[in-house]
Amino acid sequence: MARDIPAPGQGRGNTVVLNYLLLSALALVYIFPFLIQVANSFKTDFEATTAGMQLWSNSWTTVAYQTLFNNSNFPLWAANSFVVTLFVTLGRVFFNSLAGYALARLNFRGRGLVFAGLVAVMAVPGVVLLIPKFLVLNQLGMYDTYPGMVVPLIVDAAGIFIMKNFFESIPVAVEEAARIDGAGTFRTFWSVVLPMARPAIMTIVILSFQGSWNELNHFIVSTQDPDLTVLTKGVASLAAGGLGAGNQYPIQLAASLLMTIPVAIVFFVFQKRIMNASGGAVKG
Repeated sequence: MARDIPAPGQGRGNTVVLNYLLLSALALVYIFPFLIQVANSFKTDFEATTAGMQLWSNSWTTVAYQTLFNNSNFPLWAANSFVVTLFVTLGRVFFNSLAGYALARLNFRGRGLVFAGLVAVMAVPGVVLLIPKFLVLNQLGMYDTYPGMVVPLIVDAAGIFIMKNFFESIPVAVEEAARIDGAGTFRTFWSVVLPMARPAIMTIVILSFQGSWNELNHFIVSTQDPDLTVLTKGVASLAAGGLGAGNQYPIQLAASLLMTIPVAIVFFVFQKRIMNASGGAVKG
């Protein structure tokens, strides 16, 4: 009796379909909490408490958003977050690039020790440094100031590590040609090497934006002035019942949703650049 032979590529096609089904199921698992967040931000407090898992509501309302803007300092929190995130991102792009280039190209005594210390810093949990960070800021008179919020975040070990690996992937011959033309070390870095590192720079920009925008622990120990409150601290105060009685689930979820929008925009606009830059940095 003859056996049916599957057509060429049929088995592969079935595998692709199964993979897409599995990925779709996983995507639904990850996106469902976000859909719950959006739906409940437009519900009443009572409905969000009693029927929080339902995506549909019989009484859609924007009361949570109105309360958020009318009864809290949400616009001030957002402005503070934008200011801090802007300066931290610019600072990290500049200083991480300088440090990464120095570790990748400059031969100086103790370079290996510096790099080992950099890796060690990456292994230290950030929460361990909170009390020393507070003591240093207070001693330097930077507590409750914008510099105290920005300066400790202006350089990060992970960013230096990314830039170092990317610079090492650039051919040395490019820099040698620049030096033959009379360019010094900084001129070679600034005019020749740095423009070639645009993918890595874009990665630093995106990671710095996301990291500083979502930072909470540092701002807890660096400020207590309400006028310097950032979004993470403000939203945390809402979660602790900062706008009165009740669960206030819609208000909390509305604030979290608005806070997520800038990060989501940055990620979706530059996601391809993130992947390309990560690949380029690993090649070294």
